[in-house]
Amino acid sequence: MNETIRKFGYPATLIREYAHWAVLLRPAQLTLGSLVLAAKSEVTAFDELPPKAFAELKQVTGDIATVLGRAVSHTRLNYLMLMMVDPHVHFHVFPRYEAERSGGGLTLADPSWPGPPDLGKALKLDDEQIAALVEWLQGFWVG
Repeated sequence: MNETIRKFGYPATLIREYAHWAVLLRPAQLTLGSLVLAAKSEVTAFDELPPKAFAELKQVTGDIATVLGRAVSHTRLNYLMLMMVDPHVHFHVFPRYEAERSGGGLTLADPSWPGPPDLGKALKLDDEQIAALVEWLQGFWVG
Protein backbone atom coordinates (compact mmCIF):
# COMPACT_ATOMS: atom_id res chain seq x y z
CA MET A 1 0.00 0.00 0.00
CA ASN A 2 1.23 3.50 -0.78
CA GLU A 3 2.05 6.15 1.80
CA THR A 4 -1.27 7.98 1.39
CA ILE A 5 -3.21 4.82 2.24
CA ARG A 6 -1.01 4.22 5.27
CA LYS A 7 -1.51 7.83 6.40
CA PHE A 8 -5.26 7.24 6.49
CA GLY A 9 -4.76 4.46 9.03
CA TYR A 10 -4.28 1.32 6.95
CA PRO A 11 -4.64 -1.49 7.92
CA ALA A 12 -6.92 -0.54 10.85
CA THR A 13 -9.21 1.56 8.64
CA LEU A 14 -9.49 -0.91 5.73
CA ILE A 15 -13.10 -1.76 4.98
CA ARG A 16 -12.77 -3.40 1.57
CA GLU A 17 -9.91 -4.08 -0.83
CA TYR A 18 -10.15 -4.44 -4.60
CA ALA A 19 -7.47 -5.19 -7.19
CA HIS A 20 -6.73 -1.46 -7.79
CA TRP A 21 -8.53 0.34 -4.95
CA ALA A 22 -8.81 0.35 -1.17
CA VAL A 23 -11.88 1.62 0.67
CA LEU A 24 -10.92 3.02 4.05
CA LEU A 25 -12.85 4.55 6.90
CA ARG A 26 -11.94 8.22 7.07
CA PRO A 27 -10.40 8.65 10.56
CA ALA A 28 -11.97 12.10 10.77
CA GLN A 29 -15.71 11.63 10.21
CA LEU A 30 -17.41 14.67 8.72
CA THR A 31 -20.63 12.69 8.31
CA LEU A 32 -21.34 9.17 9.44
CA GLY A 33 -19.77 6.76 6.96
CA SER A 34 -17.13 9.16 5.60
CA LEU A 35 -14.63 7.14 3.58
CA VAL A 36 -11.38 7.41 1.66
CA LEU A 37 -11.33 5.69 -1.73
CA ALA A 38 -7.65 5.30 -2.60
CA ALA A 39 -5.85 3.91 -5.62
CA LYS A 40 -3.33 1.29 -4.54
CA SER A 41 -0.80 2.37 -7.16
CA GLU A 42 2.03 4.85 -6.67
CA VAL A 43 0.70 7.32 -9.26
CA THR A 44 0.02 10.90 -8.22
CA ALA A 45 -2.12 12.03 -11.17
CA PHE A 46 -5.61 10.69 -11.87
CA ASP A 47 -4.98 10.40 -15.60
CA GLU A 48 -1.96 8.16 -14.96
CA LEU A 49 -4.01 5.32 -13.47
CA PRO A 50 -4.04 2.14 -15.56
CA PRO A 51 -7.18 1.48 -17.64
CA LYS A 52 -8.12 -1.48 -15.41
CA ALA A 53 -8.26 0.85 -12.40
CA PHE A 54 -10.74 3.09 -14.22
CA ALA A 55 -12.84 0.08 -15.20
CA GLU A 56 -12.88 -1.20 -11.61
CA LEU A 57 -13.83 2.26 -10.33
CA LYS A 58 -17.38 1.72 -11.64
CA GLN A 59 -17.81 -1.38 -9.48
CA VAL A 60 -16.21 0.24 -6.42
CA THR A 61 -18.31 3.41 -6.56
CA GLY A 62 -21.44 1.31 -7.10
CA ASP A 63 -20.58 -0.78 -4.05
CA ILE A 64 -19.93 2.36 -1.99
CA ALA A 65 -23.30 3.84 -2.99
CA THR A 66 -25.08 0.59 -2.05
CA VAL A 67 -23.28 0.20 1.29
CA LEU A 68 -23.72 3.81 2.38
CA GLY A 69 -27.33 3.75 1.20
CA ARG A 70 -27.97 0.80 3.50
CA ALA A 71 -25.91 2.17 6.39
CA VAL A 72 -26.91 5.85 6.49
CA SER A 73 -29.57 6.34 3.83
CA HIS A 74 -27.70 9.30 2.31
CA THR A 75 -29.37 11.89 0.11
CA ARG A 76 -26.18 12.61 -1.87
CA LEU A 77 -22.64 11.32 -2.09
CA ASN A 78 -19.83 13.85 -2.41
CA TYR A 79 -16.49 12.69 -3.83
CA LEU A 80 -13.66 15.16 -3.28
CA MET A 81 -10.30 14.58 -4.98
CA LEU A 82 -7.95 17.08 -3.39
CA MET A 83 -4.46 15.45 -3.34
CA MET A 84 -2.71 18.54 -2.03
CA VAL A 85 -1.19 17.11 1.16
CA ASP A 86 -1.47 13.40 0.36
CA PRO A 87 -0.22 13.01 -3.22
CA HIS A 88 -1.42 9.56 -4.32
CA VAL A 89 -4.74 9.31 -6.15
CA HIS A 90 -7.60 9.23 -3.66
CA PHE A 91 -11.07 10.59 -3.02
CA HIS A 92 -12.72 11.64 0.21
CA VAL A 93 -16.26 10.25 0.14
CA PHE A 94 -18.91 11.99 2.20
CA PRO A 95 -22.47 10.73 2.50
CA ARG A 96 -24.68 13.80 2.80
CA TYR A 97 -28.00 13.96 4.62
CA GLU A 98 -30.28 16.44 6.35
CA ALA A 99 -30.98 14.78 9.74
CA GLU A 100 -28.64 13.00 12.17
CA ARG A 101 -27.58 9.42 11.47
CA SER A 102 -26.51 6.77 13.96
CA GLY A 103 -24.44 3.61 13.63
CA GLY A 104 -21.35 1.90 14.91
CA GLY A 105 -21.74 3.60 18.27
CA LEU A 106 -21.81 7.16 16.86
CA THR A 107 -24.47 9.70 16.01
CA LEU A 108 -23.46 12.45 13.60
CA ALA A 109 -25.23 15.30 11.89
CA ASP A 110 -24.16 16.76 8.55
CA PRO A 111 -22.90 20.13 9.82
CA SER A 112 -22.67 21.69 6.35
CA TRP A 113 -25.97 20.49 4.89
CA PRO A 114 -27.05 21.53 2.31
CA GLY A 115 -23.88 23.44 1.36
CA PRO A 116 -20.40 22.22 0.47
CA PRO A 117 -18.70 20.05 3.09
CA ASP A 118 -16.66 21.94 5.69
CA LEU A 119 -13.77 19.58 6.41
CA GLY A 120 -12.83 21.53 9.53
CA LYS A 121 -15.95 20.23 11.27
CA ALA A 122 -14.93 16.55 11.16
CA LEU A 123 -14.80 14.43 14.31
CA LYS A 124 -11.41 12.79 14.86
CA LEU A 125 -11.98 9.19 15.92
CA ASP A 126 -10.03 7.21 18.48
CA ASP A 127 -8.89 3.62 17.84
CA GLU A 128 -11.98 2.10 19.47
CA GLN A 129 -14.34 4.23 17.39
CA ILE A 130 -12.42 3.36 14.21
CA ALA A 131 -12.65 -0.37 14.94
CA ALA A 132 -16.38 -0.15 15.71
CA LEU A 133 -17.20 1.82 12.55
CA VAL A 134 -15.04 -0.39 10.30
CA GLU A 135 -16.81 -3.50 11.60
CA TRP A 136 -20.22 -1.83 11.30
CA LEU A 137 -19.66 -0.77 7.69
CA GLN A 138 -18.14 -4.11 6.68
CA GLY A 139 -21.44 -5.68 7.74
CA PHE A 140 -23.21 -3.77 4.95
CA TRP A 141 -20.73 -4.64 2.20
CA VAL A 142 -21.96 -6.55 -0.84
CA GLY A 143 -20.34 -9.88 -1.74
